Amino acid sequence: MKILVLVESKHGSTDEIAQAITHELSQAGHQVELYDAQEAPPPAGYDAVVAGSAIYVGRWMGEARTYVHQHADALRERPVWLFSSGPLGKEPQPVGEPEEIPELVAASGARGHRNFVGKLDKDELGLAERLVVRAVKAPYGDFRNWEGIRSWAHEIAAALEAEEAVAEMPIADRRA
Repeated sequence: MKILVLVESKHGSTDEIAQAITHELSQAGHQVELYDAQEAPPPAGYDAVVAGSAIYVGRWMGEARTYVHQHADALRERPVWLFSSGPLGKEPQPVGEPEEIPELVAASGARGHRNFVGKLDKDELGLAERLVVRAVKAPYGDFRNWEGIRSWAHEIAAALEAEEAVAEMPIADRRA
């Protein structure tokens, strides 16, 4: 299957997650293309889409949100998965999904959403960002769970392979 992975990342951590997902889907035999959200092509030329965004101030970043809303009709016509990167810490904070995820899932028809713990590197932040980090007492460090990220990509690959198997079955066998 041809899969579009699109991502919006401010400092690169979420992009690295998207790269890992792209790699795992490619290793599973799929043709996968990774784009920044603002440069991503329409989903029409793809069999499936995985879209992700870093979380800032509790929300997906603008270009990723815009892509989902602008292409909502086309996204609902194919398998879609969404992911976010943003909670930080060994006991990730904030707890739960970003508030707009149900809206994005509904708009895209996504089969699911995964919230991955992120990374915060002081050297990559501007002064204003460091002040906000200090105010909310966010921890610095790389808290990403690479095995969990790879596992989720494998779940997507397995779901797509199952769909391909059903699509290749004779119609009479599908009803059985």
